[in-house]
Amino acid sequence: MSKTPGFFSRIKALSPDQKRLFATALAERMLPNFQLFCHATDSEGADQLPLSLDLLWESCFSQRLKLALEQQIEKLEAITPDPDDHDMYGVYPAMDAVVAVSTIFIAMQQKVEEDLVNVSKLSSSTVTNYIEVTEMPELTGRELDDFIFAHEMMQEEKSIQAQLLTWVESQPSPDEIKEMRREIRGSGVSNIGISL
Repeated sequence: MSKTPGFFSRIKALSPDQKRLFATALAERMLPNFQLFCHATDSEGADQLPLSLDLLWESCFSQRLKLALEQQIEKLEAITPDPDDHDMYGVYPAMDAVVAVSTIFIAMQQKVEEDLVNVSKLSSSTVTNYIEVTEMPELTGRELDDFIFAHEMMQEEKSIQAQLLTWVESQPSPDEIKEMRREIRGSGVSNIGISL
């Protein structure tokens, strides 16, 4: 009897291009967290993250695109929110969104495709932190882990990540990739259910 490969084994089995596409789709889902933070704090740089994401999407369906990776990394560094400067929870999911996109560019620059797997973990971590902050469960250890895993928002995160992984494994065409970008951005809802 063959054992079905686990979720992270499936991600690791993807080609570098597929890993980048998967990570980009996940980062796109985190974008509204940053946009809402910028809106709430009048922060500059609200336009930079979607522009950087557009370049990543384009790199997934256009082999001719040459990215100025160092320049992108510097631009993202300049707009990464610092939790020490803001006394509000929203700075954390906003920071995670920028870190997710930065991670992809750095992985491309350093040719360390394993780092792309971390975008999946980062997205789940954002959801975990959101559940802890909003629900404030008086639980610890295994009970807290079980509570978070069973939470509707975490179940949805796992489900969407699984759907995106299956989609990436199907080796979508450039037109299908463009359609997925439109679909995720058009929904305007982040991985923690936030929208502008």
